[in-house]
Amino acid sequence: MKLSKRLSAAANLIRQGARLADIGCDHGYVPVYLIENGKISSAVASDINEGPLASCKRLVKENKLEDNITCVLSNGLEKVNLDEVDDILIAGMGGELISEILSNCDISKLKEKHIILNPMTHPEIARQFLFDNGFGIQSDIIVKDKKHYYSIFDCVYTGKTIQYSKTDLFLGKIEINQENEGYFLHLLNYLRNKQKSGGDFSEVISAVEEKINDNR
Repeated sequence: MKLSKRLSAAANLIRQGARLADIGCDHGYVPVYLIENGKISSAVASDINEGPLASCKRLVKENKLEDNITCVLSNGLEKVNLDEVDDILIAGMGGELISEILSNCDISKLKEKHIILNPMTHPEIARQFLFDNGFGIQSDIIVKDKKHYYSIFDCVYTGKTIQYSKTDLFLGKIEINQENEGYFLHLLNYLRNKQKSGGDFSEVISAVEEKINDNR
């Protein structure tokens, strides 16, 4: 099985030998791929919708991985036993929904868990939730998959809230390079349009422009 560049980048952040919870698993490609390649020991694949979960169950059965992957119909982490997982992947949804999923669980139980997030929209909202609720972001990357750019970052719960600026919310720890410069150009256009609508994003716009200029 071959993963998309987006899912492959997220899968690469999962620790060797981990017990994985894949939240919003869709067809279950990530846990099946990781089990088949010997990277994780087991997985819980959960989705809120019965259709995608049924597809996941079929894939698990076709690959004879029923003993390794448990499929669960769950609203976020609601029916996932956090004591039985090490790494948590939440991918393929907006930053608002990711924040909601994390806020609806007992955050204290996430201590020592490794959490990989792939907000498809509004990564700044996900970062704000993490900063406000005691999570530290370890890596913050942009992946180009076909014509789109995706934000992926991993974090751990420390219990210590982080002071942040508006620039921190939009740029995180992302390092600009030739491959992801298009993301910054897209972000710059988005922020300029937001500025025209009455918001104050001048600080972030200047920071993005500086990164782009430094990369050329």
